[in-house]
Amino acid sequence: MNLLSNLKAAVAALALCAGGAAVAQSGPISVLVGFPPGGSTDLVARVVGESLSQELKRPVVVENRPGAGGRVAAMALKNSKPDGSTYLVMPNASAVFNHLLYSTDTLGYDVLTDMMPVAVFVSGPIGLAVNAGLGVDSVEEYVAWIRKNGGTGFFGSAGQGGQTHFSGLAFGKAADVPMTVVPYRGNGPMVTDLIGGQVPAGVSVVVDLLPHIASGKLKLLAIFGEERSPLVPDVPTMREAGVDVVAGDAWTGMWAKAGTPEADLQRMRAAVARTLAKPEVQETFRKASLVPGTLAGAEMQAKLNSELEFWAPIIKESGFKPEQ
Repeated sequence: MNLLSNLKAAVAALALCAGGAAVAQSGPISVLVGFPPGGSTDLVARVVGESLSQELKRPVVVENRPGAGGRVAAMALKNSKPDGSTYLVMPNASAVFNHLLYSTDTLGYDVLTDMMPVAVFVSGPIGLAVNAGLGVDSVEEYVAWIRKNGGTGFFGSAGQGGQTHFSGLAFGKAADVPMTVVPYRGNGPMVTDLIGGQVPAGVSVVVDLLPHIASGKLKLLAIFGEERSPLVPDVPTMREAGVDVVAGDAWTGMWAKAGTPEADLQRMRAAVARTLAKPEVQETFRKASLVPGTLAGAEMQAKLNSELEFWAPIIKESGFKPEQ
């Protein structure tokens, strides 16, 4: 093949690559969600996704891949092409506790090596609440109540092996009172029993408690975050309440497949930042009792790493073993 033929072949190859890149940048973006439609993660993904379609000038399609606590969707991301057209939206509970409770062989993926952080979408506080009839108005009074009534604090949570479960155990360790989880199939049934007095206390995302706090049926004693939440500004943090534990907030973020080009990641992060700054998006999240996120890239990864480090010894000490 002569020089002219070589040049023609090179030009043709470049044109083909350019055409492929154009298709990748104009085709639909898939946003995977590991939970059914209608849940909080799905809601967040759809609110952000609608705005991202406008910002990126590309269709953004939310695909629900429910199953195994988000693991099905995570595997779908791992098996996708790293071309900036597929992303995963999941709560930190799925990222953190799946990683700590299951082996990589069981999961089929590793959140630290198979995924890249894009941005945190929203966060919301997790709190400790009691039935108003308990006659307890502070964390200090609750600890005293536990010691006076059997010495063990029984608390409800939305299930076993999640952030609310282990937040309750972390509280017990820091407050020097044994805590025993009473697991439910979701926050709804747990809150119902908490209101009814079948369980004296509960650890929950605050959004599911707010209506019952407002009605006076429940008392929110403290939240587990580093700072007070704008959603419940009058409620102290655990540290302010005298218990030295910061178990953190619940948050939802976006991940890309490892190997996704940096240009695609930066483009998506910029679009997410513009989306979260929109007044209409902020209002939608405010009504859902969620706070728009502010972390992206390395900061988001650092947050995930710190939570993995915090929860690992608590889970180990608890002796909890999940069903495979």
